[in-house]
Amino acid sequence: MANVKSAKKRVKVIATKTMANKAVKSDLKTAIKKANAAVENNAADKQEVVRVAIKTIDQACAKGVLHANTASRRKSSLARKLNAVG
Repeated sequence: MANVKSAKKRVKVIATKTMANKAVKSDLKTAIKKANAAVENNAADKQEVVRVAIKTIDQACAKGVLHANTASRRKSSLARKLNAVG
């Protein structure tokens, strides 16, 4: 454990930010899984589910949880799967 007051604060702040990032990542993974499942099962609301997943990816990118290229790649992958199904 840190001995200096500022170092102790950094540990607490990093722990808080880690929990926030973990929540964003968890939501992101859930949204992507739902979108993939909807596309694979050819669900009636697949376009809406994919739209929500893409929005979640954009939000994670804006918060700095995902790199811009990673976000773009994941959105492109979802779009390709959706277009392949028709």
